[in-house]
Parts: sequence; C-alpha cells; structure tokens
Amino acid sequence: MVDTASFKGRDIISMRDFSREEIDFILDRATDMIPLVEKGSDLLRGKILAALFFEPSTRTRLSFESAMCRLGGSVIGFAEPKVSSVVKGETLSDTIKVVESYSDVIAMRHPSEDAARIAADVASIPIINGGSGPWEHPTQALLDLHAIRTTKGNIDGLTIALVGDLLYGRTVHSLAIALRNYDVKVYFVSPKQLKMRDDVIKDVAGRLDYVETEDLRKVLPDLDILYATRVQKERFSDPADYDKVKDAYLIDSTFLKGVKRDLKVMHPLPRITEISTDVDDTAHALYFRQVKHGVFLRMALLALVLGAL
Repeated sequence: MVDTASFKGRDIISMRDFSREEIDFILDRATDMIPLVEKGSDLLRGKILAALFFEPSTRTRLSFESAMCRLGGSVIGFAEPKVSSVVKGETLSDTIKVVESYSDVIAMRHPSEDAARIAADVASIPIINGGSGPWEHPTQALLDLHAIRTTKGNIDGLTIALVGDLLYGRTVHSLAIALRNYDVKVYFVSPKQLKMRDDVIKDVAGRLDYVETEDLRKVLPDLDILYATRVQKERFSDPADYDKVKDAYLIDSTFLKGVKRDLKVMHPLPRITEISTDVDDTAHALYFRQVKHGVFLRMALLALVLGAL
C-alpha cells in the first residue's frame, strides 16, 4: 500500500522509479497543496532546501523556491555554477557532501545525464532531480500529469501528442515513461532527426499504445492534448543541424482550426517559435496555467520526502 511513509527520505530521480499507484498518490497530495498556496503553511518550518542549478532555469528553480517558502521553509543555493566551487575544480560528489551539511533536501539541475544518480548515491538527504541533461525531468512530468488530470478530470482515455524535439527534450522523456502507467494513446511527433530516443522507446514498448510520425496535421483532429516542445539548441554541436529542424512545427490559431473544442495545448516552456502568441488567448492554451501546477506538485514532493505529511 502506498502511503506517506513510502516517500519519507526518498530520492526523486526518474519516472522509471514510480508505479501508477505512487504517481496517483503524489498527484492527490499536489491537489491537497492548492489551498495552502493562498493561506500558507508551516509544514516545513525549520527545514532548508538547497537549490543547486548548474544549468539555466526559470520555472523549475523559482517554483521549487516558491514551494518551499509557501510551506514555511527556507532556501539556499545558486543559479549558475560560476558562483560555486565547481569553477575551482570541485567534483559533484564533493559539492553534494558539503551542501547536505547545510540543508535537509537538495533540488538539482545539471547538464550531465548521470548527475542526479551520482548525487543520490553520495547524499544522505533526499535528492530531487530538477533536470539532468537531455535524460529526464521527473518533476516536470508529474506537474504535467497534474495539469492534465485537473483540466480533463482524468488521464485514462486521452489521446496525447508529444511534439518537437523528442531526442534531446528531457521533459518528454519523463512524460512518455510516466504515461506508460495509464490507458492512453500517444503520438510521438518529430522530424526523423529528432525521433524519441531509443532507451525511452525500449522502456515504453508493450506498456504504452504509441505511434511515431512526422505528420502533426494528420493526427491533430484526434488529439485531446498537444504537448509541444522547443528544439533544444544547446544540445546541438553544429548550428546548421539546429537550423534545419528548429521550425519543424509552427502552431498558431489558424493551424488549430478544426481541432477538438476542448483540445489543450501544453508546453514546458520556454517557447521560441513553436507556438505563436495568437494561441495564448484561445481556450486551447494551457501552458501558462500549466506552470502553476509546478508549485502545487513541488510543494507535495518536498513535504513528502521530508516526512511532513
């Protein structure tokens, strides 16, 4: 049986580590957090979150900090490695061993795929993966599921397209793996150069009803959720390769004519050109409301791993 004791002291590293029951439990606790956003709470009073961001972040870092503050806790950390001892040659393991002496939980983003696992192996306090290179971003997947469930009333039965950079986009890797726990149909829509990475395909095979395609327009009328992503320019070694695919899918209000009335367009943000601003004021746009779920979800995770619920 899943209960709060199942999460106390637990690392949040990969969506591969969670069952359907555990995911649903987390989403339920995120819903419980919504009223606390307005009235505040002292659930984590006296607790300290260390936010270690070795890569740029706006939404993830600030929502973790907001979540901790709304639960009465405090935040320390840095938003870029230049202000840490990494520039002096300190290893990630040593950084983690030092920072855990100052804090009760660590939320970390790092350009290396294995950084979150390394941190979890050496830390005696919970590590929450806030994005590990092009590998995974589990808390984003969880907030996305919470946004979908809150908006649609359920996750089961939906038809969902993950669109754009499926090779380097860590958000869609985690979301695809999470969705294998639900009764959904998923389209992986991308240019052939940016197809879903092989390890994700291997992990969802036989557990997720999915179709790979390059043609978004063809599947568009069937969709309940269109989850767009930007092409990850920073992951390309050759700018010319980026230029070839950066505008593969351009979604505007004209493109969305004929879709289901209750289609929702999601995006982990930041967007570049893939969603036009003329979509923002339509009933389809969910992406700016989507970010609010990051606070609810991260409040729940912090409270759970720190044993406060």
